[in-house]
Amino acid sequence: MSNSDAISRVNLKKITPDVSRAMGSLHAAAVSAAADAKVEPELLELVRIRASQLNGCAFCLDMHTKDARAGGETEQRIYALNAWRETPFFTERERAALALTEAVTFVAEGQVPDAAYAEAARVFDEAQIAALVWAAAVINAYNRIAIATRMVPGAYQPAKK
Repeated sequence: MSNSDAISRVNLKKITPDVSRAMGSLHAAAVSAAADAKVEPELLELVRIRASQLNGCAFCLDMHTKDARAGGETEQRIYALNAWRETPFFTERERAALALTEAVTFVAEGQVPDAAYAEAARVFDEAQIAALVWAAAVINAYNRIAIATRMVPGAYQPAKK
């Protein structure tokens, strides 16, 4: 079925505005916690892109790759993110965050492995780990919302800085 043949889906912001605002507040709180913990915004975008790749969320991939580019991320790293383990392009911190993100995203497959958590704990403090777990949880929720409601990618543009 092509997108043009798809049935119309519910507009969550319109039908459940209080819940949508609460989700926005959760996102804002997670971003604030990351800033307080000194987790780089660029790293958060990598987390969001990687989770969105794993979940197959076209809307969130469109949004967060654009946000990453606007924040100075390179095309090379964005293109290679799906195979981050096979490239030399990512730092030790980024690799630990990406492994943790994957573990949180795939939690149904066997929880977050001790090895992934231990690697994160080696390079991040507790506040930073908490911020990364929140970032992964929030983007996973947004992925599910966008996929369930078939949000159409393409129109999003990053805010001008």
